[in-house]
Amino acid sequence: MDMINRTETSPAGDGCYRLLVEAVGDYAIVMLDPQGRITTWNSGAERCTGYGAADIIGSPLSRLFSDDDVRDGLPARALEAATRAGKLESDGWRLRKDGSRFWAEATIDPIRDENGVLVGFAMLMRDLTERRAAEQRLRASEEQFRLLVQGVTDYALYMLNPEGRVSSWNAGAERIKQYAADEIIGRHFSTFYTAADRDKGEPQQALKIARREGRFEKESWRVRKDGTQFWAHVVIDPIYGDDGGIIGFAKITRDITERRQAQITLDQTREALAHSQKMDAIGQLSGGIAHDFNNLLMVILGSLELAGKRLPDDPRVSPLIANATQAAQRGAALTQRMLAFARHQDLNLRPVDVPVLVRGMTDLLQSSIGPSIRIETQFPLPLSPVHADANQLEMALLNLAVNARDAMPDGGSIIIAARDVTVAAGAMANLKAGNYVCLSVTDTGEGMDRATLLRAMEPFFTTKGVGRGTGLGLSMVHGMTEQSGGRFLLKSRKGRGTTAEMWLPVALAKAGRNAPAAGGAESAVSIRPLVVLAVDDDGLVLMNTAVMLQDLGHAVIEATSARQALDILRGKKPVDLVITDYAMPQMTGAQLAASIRTEWPDMPVILATGYAELPPGAETGLPKLAKPFRQVELMRAVAAAVPA
Repeated sequence: MDMINRTETSPAGDGCYRLLVEAVGDYAIVMLDPQGRITTWNSGAERCTGYGAADIIGSPLSRLFSDDDVRDGLPARALEAATRAGKLESDGWRLRKDGSRFWAEATIDPIRDENGVLVGFAMLMRDLTERRAAEQRLRASEEQFRLLVQGVTDYALYMLNPEGRVSSWNAGAERIKQYAADEIIGRHFSTFYTAADRDKGEPQQALKIARREGRFEKESWRVRKDGTQFWAHVVIDPIYGDDGGIIGFAKITRDITERRQAQITLDQTREALAHSQKMDAIGQLSGGIAHDFNNLLMVILGSLELAGKRLPDDPRVSPLIANATQAAQRGAALTQRMLAFARHQDLNLRPVDVPVLVRGMTDLLQSSIGPSIRIETQFPLPLSPVHADANQLEMALLNLAVNARDAMPDGGSIIIAARDVTVAAGAMANLKAGNYVCLSVTDTGEGMDRATLLRAMEPFFTTKGVGRGTGLGLSMVHGMTEQSGGRFLLKSRKGRGTTAEMWLPVALAKAGRNAPAAGGAESAVSIRPLVVLAVDDDGLVLMNTAVMLQDLGHAVIEATSARQALDILRGKKPVDLVITDYAMPQMTGAQLAASIRTEWPDMPVILATGYAELPPGAETGLPKLAKPFRQVELMRAVAAAVPA
């Protein structure tokens, strides 16, 4: 305002100043007399207010103020303040000629002569309506954004300064991490990390990556105020200032613990389903192989038995036949394990008292595993009886104990335990709701890694050396428990031992041990000669069955199909007994038996099968002869089927 405060100027200088003031279009430059009346008016004032010089010169300053401001004495107070303070800077609403308002920023300076006498005022005014509106919009936007951030409760949204200290905190952060704003602002964000992650420098590494790559994203464990942990999805973005430097970080954290657990459960379910489907497929394959192998073993065992009877007692030949017979019997035992895995073995399911069964086989277990391993039992009182085959359960326990022994070459302990468990619907995959006994065998051995554990129940899979196992022990246990209506579980960690659990259904009847079969294997049975119709689509098996029957003194009629057998019977040939294979093309042995019952209801029929457990709907109540069978077993089956 020096140009206005000068009192001694030349006419030429006054003209220059006047031209300069008139040329300014963005600012209203106005002179007032001591009473506040307008004495000069430039083009900027006209543009700003709409008043021309002729319209406004001589008018009081109050003409630019609203009626309310005038009544409140605002124009006069502004001049008084400027006079008293030597200068007044203010802003507020002013009026244009057309009555509209504009937001003005004004500066009023008092003008004095060389004697200090007030001769007027100089006012510099600028229209800032658009800038004020823009600032208001910005403030409104910032407030809306602040409210938005504060209103988000599913995400922790907060700011960090360049060193990683918390500088803002929203409601979501408080809900997820449990800290109030006044408890956490100013503290380092490493507070939320686990001690192990802090020791590894994870917080500093996160900021380093965000600086270098422009973003950091990771899922890991975080710690709440109360010390509990949650699985978090974290994103850190750097915030840049106008000069391009980092002025802080924006951090977003979400608690995805439930989602992670749901994904883990889903993955486990998919894995269990895939494993179940694989085991079922392997089981079907094993069952089919075992059935065909049973037929071959039956021919071998039967032929060896008959040949041994008919050959002279030659010390050079007899041991060879006995050796071949023993090998074939081992093959038969192997097929039984395959059938057990495929759930096709014949189980004699009865109530079994587990503690009594285990006590009864303790000596056998101890002798099988050796003196370097201690056996402990943990059975509660009382314990419900299980619905199982006692003999198969003993074999399963023996298998598990031997496996445990092999996992403890330097000795250790085996704990055989049981407990009653009630399973709710859907609580365990492949297990119906109901009451079960969990019978477990736990060792202190080497344990298994995850890859080995996943394959442990597959047939023929073994980690033992050559000649130390067939790889069917666990498969047999798996098949036995599944066929009994239960489930077999393996739990193991490398270096932490293994626990094998047989979940067996609780028996409804009173517990009792299975009674042993009466009579020895070679007990003689006397029966009259019969005419037997033997039916089998396998020529080798059919010939072997016929020869064994003939050796027992019976007459044999052979048929290679069910249709041929029916034709023979309809041909009026006298037949006392029909022995038929089950698995035959076009018409099964069970269907053949049903047709025979319809036309010859008194005709006895024996069903011979390698599948001890027939498919659903195939059970006929007929006496069954399990393949491979020896001559003495055939003799007993015939004697039981035909009254003496």
